[in-house]
Amino acid sequence: MDTQALNRIYVPLWLCYGLVPIIAGADKFTNVLTDWSKYLPGFMTNVVPVSPHTFMMGVGVIEIVAGLAVLTVLPRLGAYVVALWLVLIAGAVTITGFYDIAVRDLAMALGAYTLGSVAALRGEAIIPSKRRTTEGGLAVGHS
Repeated sequence: MDTQALNRIYVPLWLCYGLVPIIAGADKFTNVLTDWSKYLPGFMTNVVPVSPHTFMMGVGVIEIVAGLAVLTVLPRLGAYVVALWLVLIAGAVTITGFYDIAVRDLAMALGAYTLGSVAALRGEAIIPSKRRTTEGGLAVGHS
């Protein structure tokens, strides 16, 4: 497989699905981009034992961790986590009537899934294991 061609697909997706969750997650603490709590379904605000803002800060932490996973040691697994997370968000915002956000998040979920698939084509493991080394110290495996 042509590594350069895969990299032309992989790198922009990797940056997007690493950075966007970190930025959106961090904004859950500041609400500069939007008031994130307005996307919470009404039943959620009644079920969770914390304020909507506190709940959204917890969501932000999860998003930041997922973005960091994509950008660092778990890019393939992180991509699949981001994809699933976006599908879950799409379901939640559908309940609140934000259908445009749901459609956008489903399209983004497809992109995150594509990142995971391209990572697989590049030979990246879901969960990387330690490299085994020969007596000369050369790495002999990476998955």
